[in-house]
Amino acid sequence: MVLTSAQLRAAALGTLAAQPSLQAALDRMGFLQADPIRAPARAQDLALMQRVSGYRAGDLERLYPALDAEEDMLPNYGFVPRRVQALLHPRRVGALKIETQAPGLLAEVLAFVEAHPSAEVHPREVQAAFGPVRVGNAWGGQSSASTRALDGLHYQGLLRISRRISGVRLYSPAPHLAELRAAPPQTESERARAVVRLLAQLYGPLPQASLSYLLSLSGYGLPHLRSELRAALKSALDEELSSASIDGLKYVWLAGTDLEACVPSGVRMVGPFDPLVWDRRRFAHLHGWIYKLEAYTPPAKRVLGYYALPLFWNERAVGWANLKVEQGELKSELHFVSGVRQTAALKRGVAAELERYESFLQL
Repeated sequence: MVLTSAQLRAAALGTLAAQPSLQAALDRMGFLQADPIRAPARAQDLALMQRVSGYRAGDLERLYPALDAEEDMLPNYGFVPRRVQALLHPRRVGALKIETQAPGLLAEVLAFVEAHPSAEVHPREVQAAFGPVRVGNAWGGQSSASTRALDGLHYQGLLRISRRISGVRLYSPAPHLAELRAAPPQTESERARAVVRLLAQLYGPLPQASLSYLLSLSGYGLPHLRSELRAALKSALDEELSSASIDGLKYVWLAGTDLEACVPSGVRMVGPFDPLVWDRRRFAHLHGWIYKLEAYTPPAKRVLGYYALPLFWNERAVGWANLKVEQGELKSELHFVSGVRQTAALKRGVAAELERYESFLQL
């Protein structure tokens, strides 16, 4: 099959297709990456505002208890419908670090949550019950041992996130995951194949090497299915994925995907974790410049800015924006790549997108 870069760019924009509701967007995506940085809003909110008309920052957190949604780990930490969570559990994991740092604490914290009168606990309640002991975390710092225990129990599928308060996760028992441990509805190979299809649909069309990388990251969500994921990718390449090479780079996508879609129009400013820009390899190949998240880069070494949002005009990424809220007003710094003509149409599109962000942020 002969494909052009323009077709791939247009097909990639298909991930931003408008959805009738927040639940419909979660169902279509299958996985929504989360991140705590708020600049000007959290990653999950930035992704949803691009897909759900009238979405406001914080709607996911506010509506979460009534949604078919769970917080869990796939290639990264995020939100999934329960049908996708059923692919991740039962999750068989080895000994967690917290088990050696604080022997017996996991069982004690689990019993505390299960016996709690409200059926959900705030991490502060657990810390008050078990003390302020701190242990090393995965980022080289120190965290409360009880909070690490809650995280470990959630990862094992023994607890779930019931809701959040101002971004803080509350924990409760997870009977639906206990049912999966008792009788998983699918075999391990079926679960692995479903994960390959989900990632190929959400992030595709994408370079085959990038899909392989996504599946290697998914070893965090499916630590006991690493070999099954590799076998599922090999099988999918033979049976379920179409492919073509452009400029020597092999792209893959789910067979049956419409790559002849109309070229989208207008301006979009998307978050750095959005499926549209998550794969930096694809971004550089299709748009001709390097985009990266510099939130963890020393300020003096930043090129794009702390939390640059790629700016799309029609199907091309033509620059980036740094947005922040100051004294109730949205402030924007816009930058365009070399050669982009700032036409009247582009300026109108930028103004409309910034107005949409003001509504999204309820300014």
